[in-house]
Amino acid sequence: MRLSFRIKHYFFSAFRELFVHHHGSLEFRAKIFALVIAANEKAPVENFVVVKDIALNIYNGDTDRANLLMISTKELVQKVRDDNNLGIDSLIDSIVKELKIVPRYAKKIDIKALHPLLLLTHDEDTKAYQENILHFLEQLKEETLHKTED
Repeated sequence: MRLSFRIKHYFFSAFRELFVHHHGSLEFRAKIFALVIAANEKAPVENFVVVKDIALNIYNGDTDRANLLMISTKELVQKVRDDNNLGIDSLIDSIVKELKIVPRYAKKIDIKALHPLLLLTHDEDTKAYQENILHFLEQLKEETLHKTED
């Protein structure tokens, strides 16, 4: 990895909230991706390539934002794996709390976009767990959007 990219990454990680437009939205999406990826203890690195590809579609080819989403997702997955008081359950709690504060984020949960991550899972039990997570996210999205309509 180039030194300039590593310095830029460190700088943006430290000051992401100040310099990244719609930082909260990007972090929310990163949590969604991280939740699905972290459910697979043997998740291949290709998951992050898939995240970047999806992000390029979301952000209309903006590679900087796509890279930031990929890096944010990777950081969250690493925190879950390192057991830094951020497990799958606490990640779910964080997503639920954030949706209560900002219900419009529910529109950012795209179940179809998350399905390619499951294609990289080869263990059937893990895949079933990830499918349950997708089902949970879909229900959470529907409930949140239904509450905002009322």
